[in-house]
Amino acid sequence: MPLHARLDIDMGILNGKAEGSTDQSIAILSGILSSLSDSTKISKTSPSPSGATTPLSHDDPPPRVPSRFIACVTRPASAKRVRAELSPFSSSLTILQNENLKGVHEADVIILACKPKNIKDGLLREEGMAEALQGKLLVSILAGMTAEHLEDNIYSAVPSPIERCRVVRVMPNTASLIRESMTVIGTCTPSLPSHQAALVTWIFTRIGRVVHLPPYMMDASTALCGSGPAFFALILEAMADGAVAMGLPRAEAQLMAAQTMKGTAEMVQNGQHPALLREQVCTPGGCTAGGLQVLEDGKVRASVATGVRMATDAASRLGRGEQGVNAPR
Repeated sequence: MPLHARLDIDMGILNGKAEGSTDQSIAILSGILSSLSDSTKISKTSPSPSGATTPLSHDDPPPRVPSRFIACVTRPASAKRVRAELSPFSSSLTILQNENLKGVHEADVIILACKPKNIKDGLLREEGMAEALQGKLLVSILAGMTAEHLEDNIYSAVPSPIERCRVVRVMPNTASLIRESMTVIGTCTPSLPSHQAALVTWIFTRIGRVVHLPPYMMDASTALCGSGPAFFALILEAMADGAVAMGLPRAEAQLMAAQTMKGTAEMVQNGQHPALLREQVCTPGGCTAGGLQVLEDGKVRASVATGVRMATDAASRLGRGEQGVNAPR
């Protein structure tokens, strides 16, 4: 049934076998469902200082929002976990195991939250899938896989012309679970109808901040935002390790490192340039200057930047279905 023909919206999430895809699906569903039950927290889209962000004014709620949610999983363990972790919202949640086609038939908006390998294995080529997707909105959070590649998977073997779905590429991160994700939404050509664009933005502002960027920037966005929590966690852990080595208790060291990182991030979000912030803390001849010198000598800056570049390349190669993307070359 066309999206505009109903007063409510059903949203489905398709998962693969990997535990990571279940983690992300639970995070997204938990954030949206929590937000629907607590409308006091509304995150806004973030403007881009570079001007690269497509200006979209979708901060206001769309005319209609999802009211029923369908989680499609492949393993009993995943179904059990989704049911347990989202138990407060069971009245509006349906869990289907190995029934992707049924879930797509019943949903108006589908979030594709599997791994790129599942697409290569034919998840979207299941008989009847193209027909089930007719006129619907397919939101992909797959690393590296372009909208064009997904469309080819859906329609390349379809013999007769049918109404196509609209595919949108989105990259949230694991902080969706606490509604602090940094989500990048890829712009579409041609543009989405206004009600669909507003709905996509609304969904992901329920779980954090959103920016809109062109499709060619999505792999770098995947590396920065999707992989970023792991990079920041490593730096945070290293700082705590150093403090523990100098005598601080582990629990306090970890709390102090986390709060210091959070406070610094909020200062940057409030307009402070990282370089100026660093200089404000760095007294000539002081302890900060000495510590920074060691970090620069150890090429921490270059290593982190190279890590983001390598993750960007890996995301692109994963999207092409390559295996062993991190193997030495």
